[in-house]
Amino acid sequence: MDTKTLDLEKMKSSAAQACRLMKVLSLPDRLMLLCQLSQGEKRVGELEEILGIVQPTLSQQLTVLREEELVTTRREGKNIYYQIASPQALAVMNVLFDQFCQSQEGATA
Repeated sequence: MDTKTLDLEKMKSSAAQACRLMKVLSLPDRLMLLCQLSQGEKRVGELEEILGIVQPTLSQQLTVLREEELVTTRREGKNIYYQIASPQALAVMNVLFDQFCQSQEGATA
């Protein structure tokens, strides 16, 4: 097997991983959750308040993010805290934040 074939296989694998991430991000609720989490760890209640996502939907979307290993949780008393676990997801969210959120904030100031 030559180097070009090996690189192509690695590229295919990387493309599949990138497509999985993009598929997860394609739902607005999940995108907004990750956008909030890209700014730091948040409690479930905070996410619900900030985003206005009702509990059943919030739980469902957080479950998807956990199953895809994009977020991790920690429990403190009755509170569950979420944070981004995937460096790739965080990098993508930082770019999206810069492109779509920062520029809007700057435009209104």
